[in-house]
Amino acid sequence: MKRLRWPRWLPIDPYILLLLGTVGLAALLPARGTGADVASGASTAAIALLFFLYGARLSTREALDGLRHWRLHVTVLACTFVVFPLLGLAARGLVPVFLTHSLWTGLLFLTLVPSTIQSSIAFTSIARGNVPAAICAGSFSSLAGIVITPLLAASLLGGSAGGFTTDSIVKIVLQLLVPFLAGQLLRRWIGGFVTRHRKGLGLVDRGSILLVVYTAFSEGMVQGVWHQVSPARLGGLLAVEAVLLAVMLALTWYGAKALGFNRADRITIQFAGSKKSLASGLPMASVLFGAEASLAVLPLMLFHQMQLMVCAVIAKRRSHDPVEPLTARASAAASRTAVGTGSRSR
Repeated sequence: MKRLRWPRWLPIDPYILLLLGTVGLAALLPARGTGADVASGASTAAIALLFFLYGARLSTREALDGLRHWRLHVTVLACTFVVFPLLGLAARGLVPVFLTHSLWTGLLFLTLVPSTIQSSIAFTSIARGNVPAAICAGSFSSLAGIVITPLLAASLLGGSAGGFTTDSIVKIVLQLLVPFLAGQLLRRWIGGFVTRHRKGLGLVDRGSILLVVYTAFSEGMVQGVWHQVSPARLGGLLAVEAVLLAVMLALTWYGAKALGFNRADRITIQFAGSKKSLASGLPMASVLFGAEASLAVLPLMLFHQMQLMVCAVIAKRRSHDPVEPLTARASAAASRTAVGTGSRSR
């Protein structure tokens, strides 16, 4: 029998459908009482497992080698943790006309999370960009996000994210940073196993995120936070996110050109600098927002699907672009990239 595959022509990520199904399950059958305690404990363990696996996967040597192409990585990090948050703060002016304060809080949190790794690499490859640089850029962003995202959320969101309390700092350290560092320390012994079983462990990743989503939305249902959202507000949120994505795609593409990057590097900067990670953002929101996490992650879930659909179209169109001839400057930049990543860009 042939293995069933998701139709490539269908524009919706199948994992998004699983997430929506999990939200529906939480709406119909939210965890209550003892069940809620069990789900909360399992969710905490799942978050720790996620960041342990992140640490075990990240090659420290490759990350350090990639620092040689520092201009590209600094540009991506600036887009992810400076430009995005500034746009999120500017969106405060849309409250209450387009957004409620809770939805704006979720939108601002969306702008604080790190970039994606897998989809940035995939789209960069399709568009014939600098794939090795995309790998390093995504890894740097995820690594920096473990520290930067909670700090930005605590400082910019204030009480909405718990603030700089001792309890919030302890949660961040124990649930995010300690498991990640443990994965890095044990990578020497388990790195080969993680690499060989990447596909199976990927299912563990996604299953853990589904558990986190179920727990967060169950708490939201019990607390009644979903009564704050109307269809009109959701439509306003989608419109704001569409503008946000369009602005970042334009800034990363034309800004990289103004900074003198060649075509391959511009593609990497555009895809790595304009996207946000659902896999990293959901667990972080669960730790930072508690019972309010369901509304906090809604903008991120919608933005994730939107960025996949739009970037898939852009990557396909870029793949048909004529390859620009290498000037002396571009050739030198490509050589530095190859040295910094261990392979040539394509």
